[in-house]
Amino acid sequence: MLADHKRDMVYNRLVRRLRALGLDDFGRYLSMLEANQNSAEWQAFINALTTNLTAFFREAHHFPILAEHARRRHGEYRVWSAAASTGEEPYSIAITLADALGMAPGRWKVFASDIDTEVLEKARSGIYRLSELKTLSPQQLQRYFMRGTGPHEGLVRVRQELANYVEFSSVNLLEKQYNVPGPFDAIFCRNVMIYFDKTTQEDILRRFVPLLKPDGLLFAGHSENFSNLVREFSLRGQTVYALSKDKA
Repeated sequence: MLADHKRDMVYNRLVRRLRALGLDDFGRYLSMLEANQNSAEWQAFINALTTNLTAFFREAHHFPILAEHARRRHGEYRVWSAAASTGEEPYSIAITLADALGMAPGRWKVFASDIDTEVLEKARSGIYRLSELKTLSPQQLQRYFMRGTGPHEGLVRVRQELANYVEFSSVNLLEKQYNVPGPFDAIFCRNVMIYFDKTTQEDILRRFVPLLKPDGLLFAGHSENFSNLVREFSLRGQTVYALSKDKA
């Protein structure tokens, strides 16, 4: 059951789809979806219900931990941002790794995914309002972004040199198997598990296990607690978990 405010949110988001399709009844809309499981409207339905609250360097305490972990590892350092939304998280990861490891080819890579195809398109564009980058230092802003001019004043775009290290793809965390280029040194899955029940959380965490390298890190959201859910993970820091070296 959804709380009243959640039901209102779902109603307000879906009623826009009904209007776009010229429908005046939720029953007809659901019947249309059920009649064609491969309809493009299914993706529009998913996109309408997805919550995309994000920011650059959100939960800032995670990024120094990521940088230190990356410096201690050998080979290409690979990170999966599993709920990338509009791109602020994966680009924050990329900036952290570029600062920590440099930008030599093959040194690191970020794979970013989301179920919402609309937000992924925005993420791929790498365009943001300058006001959204207040958590970046002036040096980072200059090094990794280009400022817009004329009609684009007030906007910035991720420099291609950084964007080349970030790959975007659509992934549904509820699927039984993930089509991702693992194994990874770290996985960011923040502020998405709170929308799933305990059993689903456990299933997702178990699917993460073979996708992490030994002693790999899992970063969770500030209101999420994975302790005692899956024995392969142990608490390493504030909302940071490590995969046991003998479990990978």
